[in-house]
Amino acid sequence: MKSFKFLVIALLCVITSCTIDKTDYEAEIGSQVPEYYEFKEAVSLTSGLYKISIEALNGTFYKGYNELHLKITNTQTNQNVSASEVTFLPIMSNTDGSKMSCPHEYNLQYDMANKYFAGYSVFTNESAAANSWKLYVSFIADNQKYEVTKDISVEKQSNKNLNMTSFTGKDDEQYVIALVSPQKPTVSENKLVAGIYKYNKPADAGGTFPDPSQFSYSEVTGYTLKLDPRMPEPSMGNHSSPNNQDLTQQNDGLYHGVVNYTMTGNWTLNLIMMNQNGLIIKGTVVPTDFTPGVEGVKSELYIDTLF
Repeated sequence: MKSFKFLVIALLCVITSCTIDKTDYEAEIGSQVPEYYEFKEAVSLTSGLYKISIEALNGTFYKGYNELHLKITNTQTNQNVSASEVTFLPIMSNTDGSKMSCPHEYNLQYDMANKYFAGYSVFTNESAAANSWKLYVSFIADNQKYEVTKDISVEKQSNKNLNMTSFTGKDDEQYVIALVSPQKPTVSENKLVAGIYKYNKPADAGGTFPDPSQFSYSEVTGYTLKLDPRMPEPSMGNHSSPNNQDLTQQNDGLYHGVVNYTMTGNWTLNLIMMNQNGLIIKGTVVPTDFTPGVEGVKSELYIDTLF
């Protein structure tokens, strides 16, 4: 009987606290979860007769995952150019003189149906006084190679559902995990998509700058991203949700799973990344205890979201 009373009291606490916090979060959503579904020109570059236009969602490069559409046109005829060997290399320069890149598609492939070269870039830092980004683009047209550079601005990603994290794994490799979708989840089972990338350590000192071999990343193949979403707020008791599915790689190279958000608010995606052999590269199991009044423990590998 006592156990039953304690259970009823605990459930009432959960319902009450969740209702209060849910209302607060809903009031915050309008300004914190922007959605962008239209691709617009984010930057244009010119070389000779050719204009290179790079489109991104909302016409802006954001920290995190960016799908990119690159178009090349002849400025005299205003016609699309049949270019080849189109390359794309983003490089960030720091005030101390060091340079680094980020996960990106170096050799862009032409999308015949949509008439653009498709790629992506996972910008790992926002533009700031201490660091700046520059794009290095090259292509061949009319049997001639063209190379062009352009300074760009990378903005803060205000949508926490598109957050990312970078870390060193137990294998001493450098990784990046970036959320791709959903932009604006619903209180339901949501398809969760993420990219997982690894920095390819150079085999030698490299050649003339910018040598792409010094700034190379690759999509991680055949890993598993185990998922345990929880609400870490003290009032939420670190509770989870049913019917979540771990993320595995699909034909598009991205990792797909399911996250079940049972209410709006702050959620933490606790992750454990395992390689093809089932060895843990990063991440820890989180306690399953219901802990009202105590902030929930997070995995050593996690990404926070808010909707």
